[in-house]
Amino acid sequence: MYKLLGFASAVCVLVSYVPYLKDIFANRTKPERASWFIWTALGLIIFLTQLAQGASSSLLLPGFETVFTLIVFILSIKFGTGGVTKQDILGLIAAVIGLIIWFQTKQPIFALLTAIFVDLVGTVLTIIKTYQDPSSETLVTWVLVSLAGILSLLSVGRISLPLMIYPAYIFLANGATVLAIFYGKARKFPN
Repeated sequence: MYKLLGFASAVCVLVSYVPYLKDIFANRTKPERASWFIWTALGLIIFLTQLAQGASSSLLLPGFETVFTLIVFILSIKFGTGGVTKQDILGLIAAVIGLIIWFQTKQPIFALLTAIFVDLVGTVLTIIKTYQDPSSETLVTWVLVSLAGILSLLSVGRISLPLMIYPAYIFLANGATVLAIFYGKARKFPN
């Protein structure tokens, strides 16, 4: 059962990138460059941290996410926005500080929490951009990845805070991006 949930989580992530990539090429989605750079770097760190904590089925989510964040980051260079604004530069500085802290620790759980903090920096950059321009993101992608977080959380199979933190974060962070789309549209197009 847990492996099936982990597999379903990975499928949600895989499927979520199909409309996202399609919308990038159609010039509808404009990925925030600094966010996708941060997420690409951290994807690998989180995958390795979860592996060190003993994850198995739940590894599918961070594994697939790492591959696809790299693809989106590469595409964001041509099709994206941001990357050189003051908030992007501050975000990247915060991410680098977080990475330095991560490299200094030998505790996997502390490394995971630090990586999630750095990921959150990228998420905040995307949420701000999305709220300001809600049509620049693909809603179904963020919904599916949020669902993947829940499925991955359920795939852990036991109460283990180190193994549950990242999937819970994925659910909440992607859910916040969904809310930014809705609130941004409501702000931009009030009834």
